[in-house]
Parts: sequence; structure tokens; C-alpha cells
Amino acid sequence: MASPLISGTPGQTHLLLGNEAIVRGAVEAGVQFISCYPGTPSSEVPDTFFRLASEAAYSFEYSVNEKVALEVGGGATLAGALTLVTMKHVGVNVAADPLLTLAYTGTPGGFVLLSADDPGCHSSQNEQDNRIYARLAGLPCLEPCSAQEAKDMTRAALALSRELGTPVLLRTTTRVNHLRGPVTLAEPAVLPKPVGFQKNPSRFVPIPAFARPMHLRLLDMLEKLRGLAEVSPFNVVSGSGKVGVLASGISRAYLADALLETDLTGTVKVLDLGFTYPLPEKLLETFMTGLSTLLILEELEPVLETEIRALAQRLGLKLTIIGKMPGGKMPGGKMPGGKMPGGKMPGGKTPGPLPRFGEFSVGLVAAALRNVLGLPAHDAPTCSAGPDLAAPLANRPPNLCAGCPHRATYVAVRKIYGDNAVYSSDIGCYTLGILPPLKAADFLLCMGSSISAGCGAAKASSHLKNQDVVAFIGDSTFFHSGITGLVNALFNRHNLLVCILDNRTTAMTGHQPNPGVDKTTIGDNPVRVDIEKLVAGLGIEHFRKVNPLNHKATLKAIEELKGLSGVRVLLAEEPCPLFARRAYGKKVSQVAYVAEGCGLNGPCGDCLDILACPAFYKEGGKVAIDPLLCSGCMLCLQLCPNIKARKGDAK
Repeated sequence: MASPLISGTPGQTHLLLGNEAIVRGAVEAGVQFISCYPGTPSSEVPDTFFRLASEAAYSFEYSVNEKVALEVGGGATLAGALTLVTMKHVGVNVAADPLLTLAYTGTPGGFVLLSADDPGCHSSQNEQDNRIYARLAGLPCLEPCSAQEAKDMTRAALALSRELGTPVLLRTTTRVNHLRGPVTLAEPAVLPKPVGFQKNPSRFVPIPAFARPMHLRLLDMLEKLRGLAEVSPFNVVSGSGKVGVLASGISRAYLADALLETDLTGTVKVLDLGFTYPLPEKLLETFMTGLSTLLILEELEPVLETEIRALAQRLGLKLTIIGKMPGGKMPGGKMPGGKMPGGKMPGGKTPGPLPRFGEFSVGLVAAALRNVLGLPAHDAPTCSAGPDLAAPLANRPPNLCAGCPHRATYVAVRKIYGDNAVYSSDIGCYTLGILPPLKAADFLLCMGSSISAGCGAAKASSHLKNQDVVAFIGDSTFFHSGITGLVNALFNRHNLLVCILDNRTTAMTGHQPNPGVDKTTIGDNPVRVDIEKLVAGLGIEHFRKVNPLNHKATLKAIEELKGLSGVRVLLAEEPCPLFARRAYGKKVSQVAYVAEGCGLNGPCGDCLDILACPAFYKEGGKVAIDPLLCSGCMLCLQLCPNIKARKGDAK
């Protein structure tokens, strides 16, 4: 059955995920080329393009990292293709070098970069605000707040970029990417095929003599874009009064709900800012004139607040601006809601009434509105019956799945190296090795850093006895940016063990393919890059390949490598069990169980204290195994004589 994202009838309304709406918006714009590196919360965008590629006319690829994705996309747009490149916010750090140059050269075919930011660190190592990249690179920035806007802004951003020949930043956040909402479809545009690259060295080759005028052209373009922002349908003023509220991104949705909740709709003057950079200064001057107070709602950094404060001062406007920065106080003197999520800032103080960390919420925005208007705080209604909704939820930390081969590798490495070794970790499922009892992650810098950072740690501590360094890196991360670290380790003769954890997929972000897989969820990969041959080609002499679920063989290989010096590589190769079910059709033919004789005098607890497999649980003071969770890996059976195997249910 054809997907409505590709062939939906104009005028129809569908309930779409925010990321699905982005796909539809790109299809409506006539997108011709998409490249990406998957990363939550952006992953469903490329995954959907990948799944629907056979139905559509666009070209799509999973690139090995974000820099490559942007460079491939950059080449496509220079050759005339309407192009979308997607990644999560930290991926833009990796792609920043070509991005800033692309802003100089321009994008003849049209080019949009989707940056999916993650306030609250739901699945990320930081909360960076990529609106700052728009300012740094000189890119127009659009920020949707609903599924409908995610579709409409994607289409508008691609059309704008194609018309003006400049890249556009589409900045979303986790709540926008993962919300669901009604989306009304429109007629897709039909574009001619790319014209191919048109030679013009003075425009496309940024040697210093050409780069200087390129920068001037970029500054002129930003002023032209500012004029478009002044009349953009994504910048809307509503309501009236002496108190104004300006909101961007998902805060606009929170504000709309908060106004309804507090029955204040229409009683304050609101500017919904969707086209957020360049700043529409004339619109803002008109909006702020006559206001006594302006509340600015934006998640993370006070980007808009800083610029609006400067604009108000330059224009000589006398009003109180309240946001994240010092200089504006709530009439009630309190932070919205009295207490912010996550507790206090370092030192117990916040620079301004609103936080520079975490996500906003409807409740937080409603409290801010009440404070600005001098209204009493609103007490949340309590339920007279039923469960205590205010009670904290049970703490359930993330854990490696039952049967995960990474757990098997960690158990074996720690048996040989113990607590004295330093474990350099990386970005992926295997980062969960930080949790006890595995305790196999001592530090992490960024994606692809485990080998390089491990080298530095090994060099700095080389004078110490018994402080070996072990670096863990996944197969996708190795292809992303770990290969260069391994080359550097060999070239500079570092001393460490590199464990490449090859689970045959990019597991953490949703089982996307990488160059080393032999299968994907929609078929075979005919051009697999063999990690073993790649490592051998680099000249690594000390190499072992194991199936980590074979515990005895894995221990032997690690012990042999520990006895050597220099760069050593262990390739632990076994498919992710969840992916194996989807792509290989693997069934669970046997499951583990704890024998009756175990625990007569109290269980030894080794199965819990060493493995911590989520299939294990305690019942009546004894350890048991849930057959519905057991994947049949049988690692536990190799570690404990009281664990046996029996036929599974072929789930």
C-alpha cells in the first residue's frame, strides 16, 4: 500500500509524527537528494526516507558521519539538486567545517540542514542550542512548533533556499520531532531534473581572493532574508495589551496552551516567532512599541533575548524585558512555579527568572505568565480518588537488552583487566556499560573519541603500573570517526587495547545500516566493508576476532592481547538480538532457566552481580529467569553451573 507521505491526496489530513511531517514537507517541495547520519531525535526522518525510497523519485543515503553527509549534500546542491541533510544537534559540530563554507558558496539547487536539538538531554551528551550556528554561519533559521508547521516549514525552507541559493537551517527539538498532530497535505511541486554543475570558480572555490567577496555577498543575503522575515507568515502577532510575550520553537505551543489554561487568550500581546533569524527588526519595533513588559520564551540559551535587548536599547524603547538574563524581575519576585525542574543552578542562583537548562512546559509558561501579570499562583487541582499522580515514578535506569553481545564483551574484558584498567567509552548502546556491575565506561568525550582519548590517557599514565587502557567503540561509530583514531594510534605507537563491538547494525538510533552490515531491514548489503580486512590493511599486527557469546574463546583472546604491547584490536562480532529477529529472521529456540538445586542455602548471586541481564529477577529470595525476556544467548549458562537450557517458544 502506498504511503500518504509520498502519494497522499492534497487536502487530506493525516495524524503524523513531527519527523514524518518533515518528510512530507520535503516531498511536497520536490526534494531530490537526502543524506544523513542518524541520531535521536532526528532518526525517523531518514529512516522514513529510506523505507519509502522505492516509491519515490528522490535519492537517499546513510552517510558514514555528519560531515560526509553535509559534503555529499553540498555536492548535490552545487550540481542543482534540491537537497535535505539531517542530523542531531551534536552532529552539526562534526559538519560545521563544510557548513560554514557552503554559506559562502551558496546552494544553487537549494539546501536545508535539519538540526534536531535535544533540550533535557533525553538522548544526548549536551543541550547545545544550534540557533547559534545560524548566527555563526549566516543561515536563515526556521523553528516549527507543531506537526503542521514541521511540514509547512520544511517545504518553505527548501523553496526559500532554492529561490535564493542560500542554505537554510531548520531547527527542531525533541518535543517537535516526536509529537503527533494533524497535518493537512498540499500538492507536491514538480521540479526539473538537476541541471548539473555549472562552472564558476569565483563563486565555488573559496580561496582567499574569492572568499572575501563571498562574505560580502553573504552579508547582503542576510539583509534580504531579514526583509522576508518581516513579512513571513510564520511570524504572527495576536492579542493586545501592555504586556507582551514573544515565543519561539516549541515554547509557542506551550504558550498557546498556557493562555487557554489561564483564560488569558487575547489579554496579552503575543508574537509567535517561527522565522527566527535574521531577526525581523521592524516587526519587533512595532510589536514592542507601547509595551511596558516583554516576556521572552525560548528554550536553552537567551539567543533571541540578547538580540532583542540590544534592539530595544538601540531603538530607545522603555520596557522591562524578562527572560533568562539579569535585568528583569518577575513582579512576584519568584521563578515560575517557585522551583525549576532539575533544582537550582550552581551556587543556588539563576541569572534570570527563566532557566538556561532543560525543557520548558505548559505549567512553567503559565506560571511565568501569572508572575508577569501579577496574578496569584495557580494551585494544581488534586484528585479525590485514584492513584497519587504526584508520587514519583519508580526509577528505571536504561540497561543493555537481554542477550546483548556488548554485555558479554564487557564481562570478559573485566575478568581479565579488572578494576585497575581505565575504560574509554564512546557513543552508542555500549555506553550503558557505565552501569554496575559492568562498570566499563570511565570517560567519554564525543562520538568516535574512545580510541583517540584512550591513547592520550595511556600516554599520560604510561609510568604507572597496572593501569592499562581499554577503548570500546561500536561498528557504526568506528566507521563514523573511529578509523582516524586507530590510524593515529598506530602512527604514534600508542599502547592500548581497542575493542570494536560489531553488532552488525547501528543499534542505538534504530537499526540503520552502516558500511559494515551484511543485511538491512529491507534487504542485503552487497558492498559490505569488512572491518577485519580494514584493520589488517592499516597494518595492525595484534588482532583477534571472537564471537563474544563464546565466553571461553573470548577470555583466551583478551588474555593473549593483554600480554602484548602497542595497538591491539579485539573485534567482537555478533548481531544485536533485536536486529537479528528483524533482519535475519532469527528465532529463540532455547531459553535459560535456574536449576531447582540453586539457592537452597541462598543464591550466590553471581548471575546478578556479574551479568545483570534484565531477564533475571528475584522471586522468593531466589533468582529466576523470565523466559519471555530471555534471548537464548546462553552466556549465563557458561558462567554458572546452576543455569540450564530448555527449548524456547520460538518467539
